[in-house]
Amino acid sequence: MLQKKLCLVVTFDATAAAMAAEKYCLERDVPGRLIPVPREITAGCGLAWKAEVDQEEAVTAALEAAGIAYSGVHRVVI
Repeated sequence: MLQKKLCLVVTFDATAAAMAAEKYCLERDVPGRLIPVPREITAGCGLAWKAEVDQEEAVTAALEAAGIAYSGVHRVVI
């Protein structure tokens, strides 16, 4: 069984923004991956970017540099 741990979860209002974030982040080796939004969080499109908590600055800076709008940054145990 997988051990639950504290993770960074970035949510998006639109599926297009989540998909653009995935493409941009993967092309630039930004840490993380696209996941379904955890039940503990409500979000518009149902997709989120999950990364290690200590990568918050790298992830948010990459999204802002790309002009990709995100709706929230959360710390969740998943």
